[in-house]
Amino acid sequence: MAHRVTLIPGDGTGPELAEATRRVLDAGGVELDWDIQQAGSDVMDQHGGNPLPDHVVEAIKDCGVALKGPITTPVGGGFRSVNVALRKGLDLYAQVRPCKSYPGVRSRYENVDLVIVREATEDLYAGIEYEVGSDEARELTEWIRAHGGTLRDEAGISIKPISVEGTRRVHEFAFDYARRLGRRKVTTVHKANIMKFSDGLWLQVAREVAEQNPDIEFEDRIVDNLCMQLVQRPEEYDVLVLPNLYGDIVSDLAAGLTGGLGLAPGGNIGTEAAVFEPTHGSAPKYTGQNKVNPMAMMLSGMLMLRHLGEEAAADRLETAIAEVIAEGKSVTYDMKPSRDDPTAVGTSDVADAVIEKLGVRV
Repeated sequence: MAHRVTLIPGDGTGPELAEATRRVLDAGGVELDWDIQQAGSDVMDQHGGNPLPDHVVEAIKDCGVALKGPITTPVGGGFRSVNVALRKGLDLYAQVRPCKSYPGVRSRYENVDLVIVREATEDLYAGIEYEVGSDEARELTEWIRAHGGTLRDEAGISIKPISVEGTRRVHEFAFDYARRLGRRKVTTVHKANIMKFSDGLWLQVAREVAEQNPDIEFEDRIVDNLCMQLVQRPEEYDVLVLPNLYGDIVSDLAAGLTGGLGLAPGGNIGTEAAVFEPTHGSAPKYTGQNKVNPMAMMLSGMLMLRHLGEEAAADRLETAIAEVIAEGKSVTYDMKPSRDDPTAVGTSDVADAVIEKLGVRV
């Protein structure tokens, strides 16, 4: 049977990336039944300013799996973020961001192979905020002072919730993911030396889960020390599990070790649904120019194939992409030695090159 997958092209350069990725996945030998749904800035006016219509979320629930192009987050007021709304609406608690070196990519590092597992529903990104000067902020300030805390009068306040349940399930996911992919070690990341009741709880629960998974090596690192060590010796790390904010920051750092966001795929996984997407933005200034690098979205498609249990097809796709990168001929401007290299190809040309490699293999 075909895998039914919701495809959300997105906006900006998203539709070009989505089409290139769809063509590559269709050429990979796995039958996919695409359910195309529109979301983003292009449909906001049709849905009262909402870039994520309810029927799109329902479509993802029905299929259980989605591949999404980048979507522009409106600047200023209004809708907070389509990505955040999807994670909350579908309870996509584990965000997976592999960061892997591919020969041919210009980078200061070689042989990096990390997986970031980021808890995506709690922490400071939970959206529990109180605006400076609001009645809620004043009331909360008075309560904190009455219980021994210190706050200035004019302060915006963000709450950092870390729960036992949220921490446990993301660590259980990380150990299961490591085991399934043959990874050797899980490192949990925290600031428990300072935030003893939030990050301290994170570390305590992580250790409890590790005790139940003795076949996988386990360690913990303080987040600032981890960042230094990633720059010095990234080969020491394998699977990193982080709370929401640290995960966002460290995943970009790790992407920088391997050549940047142009090769950084992502998966957002929950109990009932999973959404796969590149980690970069929509680059609206390049819309319609057939210029941007589709490989992060193609690699997100590769992660989707693994999630669907199509391991052989995922391996073939990753190998084909790696061969195109190594040759260095059919790649976009950002992967050339010079960004104004006249031999750079377009988005659709990269897809053609990857399809050709898949065809040779078939």
